[in-house]
Amino acid sequence: MKPQKSLITVSQMSIMTIITIAGLRGLPAMAVMGWQSIILYLLPAVVFFVPTALVSAELGATYEGGVYQWVKEGLGERFGLIAIWMQWIHNVVWYPAQLAFVAAAAASAVGLDRLADSGIYITAVIIIVFWWAVWLTMRGGNLFAKVASVAGLIGTIIPACLLLVLGAAWLITGQRISPTLSHSSAIPDFADFAGFALIVQNVLAFAGMEVNAVHAQQMDHPKRYTRVVGVAFVGALAIFIVPTLILAMVLPTDVNLSDGTVIAFQTMFDTFHIGFMGNIVAFAIVFGAIASIISWISEPSRGLLDAAEDGCLPVYFRRTNANGAQSGILVLMGIIVTILSMLYVIFPSAVSMVFSLLIGMAVALYVMMYVLMFLAAINLRRLRKTGVVGYRAPGLYVMSCIGIMACVCAFVMTFVPAAGQTGIPTSLYPVITGLVVAALAIPSVVLYRIARRQNS
Repeated sequence: MKPQKSLITVSQMSIMTIITIAGLRGLPAMAVMGWQSIILYLLPAVVFFVPTALVSAELGATYEGGVYQWVKEGLGERFGLIAIWMQWIHNVVWYPAQLAFVAAAAASAVGLDRLADSGIYITAVIIIVFWWAVWLTMRGGNLFAKVASVAGLIGTIIPACLLLVLGAAWLITGQRISPTLSHSSAIPDFADFAGFALIVQNVLAFAGMEVNAVHAQQMDHPKRYTRVVGVAFVGALAIFIVPTLILAMVLPTDVNLSDGTVIAFQTMFDTFHIGFMGNIVAFAIVFGAIASIISWISEPSRGLLDAAEDGCLPVYFRRTNANGAQSGILVLMGIIVTILSMLYVIFPSAVSMVFSLLIGMAVALYVMMYVLMFLAAINLRRLRKTGVVGYRAPGLYVMSCIGIMACVCAFVMTFVPAAGQTGIPTSLYPVITGLVVAALAIPSVVLYRIARRQNS
């Protein structure tokens, strides 16, 4: 007897999608741009976020299974495997870095900042939290959705709303406006390479709209997935722009970008004589980061399971537990993340930089996944397999072409070292990036061939 499915509500799916895309951690990097941050967010939203949202809505309304099924139907199962592998492997190298942030933020919240420099502590937190998230996902049903949506509400949406209230109070009470905002122009200098780089960087900030589409058929009303896309689009854009301007209004020009959000909260709490709230919000932001981990674990691994069941991956990848969860893939992810986390013990001073570089390079694979998704959408519309019933994206061909161009720009930029990058010589950076991209992509080809031998 199959376990009874617990259905995911529209509100749960909307919150999961918002926290998959938006977060408070990276806002200080844009806050230093002041008023320019509005355009630096809106341009990527128009050329990437809007196309991704519209195309995801049409594909999700027609096919269950997320990116793998979409690309498989549009371009064939081999390209479907390549697409889901690109999404999955990018996330695998991202998990340790995100969980290291969780560990450091948790230590700061309890006043034990020195723990953030302990490789043993960082590794322990990564292993414990990630395996807990794996266990949660393996429980099946909508338990992971409930936990992710509640944690996302506590750690992302509520702090963003609180930041809005504090920002309004800051203005009403006539507090000092930081030069970061008051002395900034509204129009970025597009002749400056740094301005163009920030726009491309923000293309990636809006990535993730497609992630939870794999669960559309687990919703109590699957046809309402298009509502999820609309709510997530508005919610994510609001969380990016409004809190960024508030941070720019409060933070000094020389703020430490790694903990700028917490500093801004603490500054406003101290001003209004409620400083004790700082630690509470710091813990809430930790919950938000954990929620993003939970949201990102399920879909790519579920997509890999679909590919395995189609015979595109070796037999091991087809393993499921009594709850129907992709146990083989989840355990493999846990093992890989555990091994990667050990680097924080072996190389405590350099590993953060290494992961940062690795994630930046792996982004090249992720944006090419979007290219495949847009190409699949064009082909499916041409064959009249989507957009006939249910949601029909307006201007899909134009939107897809714009999205592809944005992705190609982002792909090229991954081969250009970021400003201030010191870990790799500038002349070698494109070569090493190419080698990393190849090393992360090649296993999908090897595993596909092994699977074909097993199936023959």
